[in-house]
Amino acid sequence: MAPTLPATINIREPRWDQSTFQGRAKHFFMVTDPRNLLLSGATLEEARQVVEDYRAGKVPPGLTEDQLWRAKYIYDSAFHPDTGEKMLLVGRMSAQVPMNMTITGCMLTFYRTTPAVLFWQWVNQSFNAVVNYTNRSGDAPITPRELKLGIPVTDENGNRLGESTAAAQKAIFQVVVSRIGMAAPAMAIPPVIMNMLEKRAFLKRYPYLNAPLQVGLVGLCLVFATPLCCALFPQKSSMPVSRLESEVQARIWEKDPRLETVYFNKGL
Repeated sequence: MAPTLPATINIREPRWDQSTFQGRAKHFFMVTDPRNLLLSGATLEEARQVVEDYRAGKVPPGLTEDQLWRAKYIYDSAFHPDTGEKMLLVGRMSAQVPMNMTITGCMLTFYRTTPAVLFWQWVNQSFNAVVNYTNRSGDAPITPRELKLGIPVTDENGNRLGESTAAAQKAIFQVVVSRIGMAAPAMAIPPVIMNMLEKRAFLKRYPYLNAPLQVGLVGLCLVFATPLCCALFPQKSSMPVSRLESEVQARIWEKDPRLETVYFNKGL
């Protein structure tokens, strides 16, 4: 009989070292895998049960380490890291590539009339709003609280210390940089290739390939740009206590005068 898996593996953290870009990239290639969208509700619940049982010290007989990490990444792909609630399907990170490739491809294809431009811009912004809400940092029910009320900050062990607007500002800045990086290749590379094809009369000969080619090229860019740009900054971001608001500093140092660094989920 195979030995029982020890209950000491830290599945609250990613499998790979998140202090390195390579480790974060491996992590996000798993998180953004579009195949996770095809998983059934029963599979998601089974993964949730495995993860929650393991965190509680219950190790199912015969569970291997690879199976445990697979369950952890299925869980991460569908459930919010702070609230534990199941996320909206189109807002999950595994939906980023198929949704963005479709929307961006259509924006690049249907731009010749004002109604078409307005419609696809509306679709794009609506999708962004859903993604922002679904992947919000912290556990507040609505997103506009972040800059006014702050986001949760914790110590290294995950113990909640309070809320900080300074942490929220840093988190939003990092997310904006990542989002720009994700979108740039998909908006810049396909038009160059399509322009070359138009000059060679390829699309005049096969005009019905215009939209599928745009969508396919955008998808190819996003398959790599999405996880690599998510990996630019650690998901569990940190900042010195001294850079927090003075009242937050006071509360933290009242609890632990030696604490120098706090951590927060930057969101996606």
